Amino acid sequence: MLVSPIAVTQPMPAMPPHLIRFYKPYGVLSQFTAEGKWQGLKDYIDLPGVYVAGRLDADSEGLLLLTSDGKLQAHIADPRFKMEKTYWVQVEGVPGAAALDALCKGVVLNDGPTLPAQARLLDPAPALAPRNPPIRERKSIPTAWIELTIREGRNRQVRRMTAAVGYPTLRLVRAAIGPYSLEGLEPGMWQAC
Repeated sequence: MLVSPIAVTQPMPAMPPHLIRFYKPYGVLSQFTAEGKWQGLKDYIDLPGVYVAGRLDADSEGLLLLTSDGKLQAHIADPRFKMEKTYWVQVEGVPGAAALDALCKGVVLNDGPTLPAQARLLDPAPALAPRNPPIRERKSIPTAWIELTIREGRNRQVRRMTAAVGYPTLRLVRAAIGPYSLEGLEPGMWQAC
């Protein structure tokens, strides 16, 4: 049987990019292998060929994107593309207008000033599952929730920003990356987009 040259040289159609939204719980690393006391993603996601696009510290929670598309992974993770990341941050104390304004203008950290951000108090607090283990709270000091949107990805940036304006972070949940959000997910759940 003869095969036409067109059939031989024509490339196979590419698979569509595979994108997964994962609600990373507290205590899980942004890698598949566990390390020390921290769990890895393989305890939650058993899919070959997907890789983390960006990272989220083990002591932070929230949206983590995984993909099988290298270009999409680079676009999500690379700060040059300035994809917005929105965080819900529970802080010790109740920030006033001056602290929120400082976050919006950008604060000076030990590695230089941050870009301007968007910051506002969240009232009521976001409806989230309790964290395990729970945060430490002091009876004499109230807590508040801030929604903070940044376009950078420095190491522990959100925690350092809130500390710089006098309100240490107690709980950090990434709510969105660009157009992707936690909506419809519970801690430990993932969903293909």
